[in-house]
Amino acid sequence: MFAVGNESRGDDALGPRLARAVEQAAPAGVRVVGDFQLQIEHALDIDGADLVLFVDAAQRQDAALRFVEIAPVDGRAAFSHALAPAAVLGVYRQLRGTPPPAFVLGVAGENFELGAPLSGAAQAAETAAQAFLARLLGTPQVTAWRSLCG
Repeated sequence: MFAVGNESRGDDALGPRLARAVEQAAPAGVRVVGDFQLQIEHALDIDGADLVLFVDAAQRQDAALRFVEIAPVDGRAAFSHALAPAAVLGVYRQLRGTPPPAFVLGVAGENFELGAPLSGAAQAAETAAQAFLARLLGTPQVTAWRSLCG
């Protein structure tokens, strides 16, 4: 599980907060990687994974949670930092071959200003995300995860 976000930027703290919750209760075999943003080096963290999950706060998202499967995207970014999850998979494909099935859990956030507290909406979305993550990690099978996409 990749958890992306910055705890100094309001609702962007959702990724790191959810990473800590998962680390405390994760079943054996679950690996959590947290960072401010995704970089090309994160492709190497996929080695040995059966499933990949990216968790991040999402702006302009109507629902509290959005869970989708993603495919690798090739192409070089102008910079080597701040890649999208699909681009990380693309780097993996270039280096190692076909990546494992991968999904993104977007958790709704409203306020991403520096120094802002977690908004009430983000707190509610965090609670929903914790329950959803428990369900995902309790059934680490691609068919089960695909059935939850929407």
